[in-house]
Amino acid sequence: MADEFELDTDDLQRRMDGAIHALRTEFASLRTGRASGSMLEPISVDAYGQMTPINQLGTINVPEPRMVTINVWDKGMVGKVEKAIRESGLGINPQLNGTIIMLPIPELNEERRRELTKVAGNYAEHARVAIRNLRRDGMDQVKKAKADGLSEDDQKFWEGEVQELTDKYIKIVDQTLETKQAEIMQV
Repeated sequence: MADEFELDTDDLQRRMDGAIHALRTEFASLRTGRASGSMLEPISVDAYGQMTPINQLGTINVPEPRMVTINVWDKGMVGKVEKAIRESGLGINPQLNGTIIMLPIPELNEERRRELTKVAGNYAEHARVAIRNLRRDGMDQVKKAKADGLSEDDQKFWEGEVQELTDKYIKIVDQTLETKQAEIMQV
């Protein structure tokens, strides 16, 4: 059995890809002074007895660089959507125009930009922790196989594979963070 051991690196890689995807989703929700429909993704509205994402209650458009509009399909939901946006912590003041909610995106000041880079750094650290946890899972599998009779050479090979994968994904996190911080600080 020990000679047949093969670590499922594809599964490890898929799970690490998931951590990168989650990081990019969190980064998309950070306001950089430019309008983006993805900044509304984390916001849910208490609609029809359950929490519903905004994009399932209306059409989100970006008609100009500093404006996001939401055309709410159900007139009765306009107030709830507006309230959810106000309470979301995005720092945007919604303006109503019938069933259309307009979200003017204000310029970011230097202090707010610095705060956002720290938030981005926290998001990146969470992604690094997730990747390191996956590394630990992979190493534990190798150690278990070693206890079941895996040779020392094979153990070193698989540990090297896991570490190589981890280093690759930590580097992707660092590059993604660098790009996002440059985007935030850009005036």
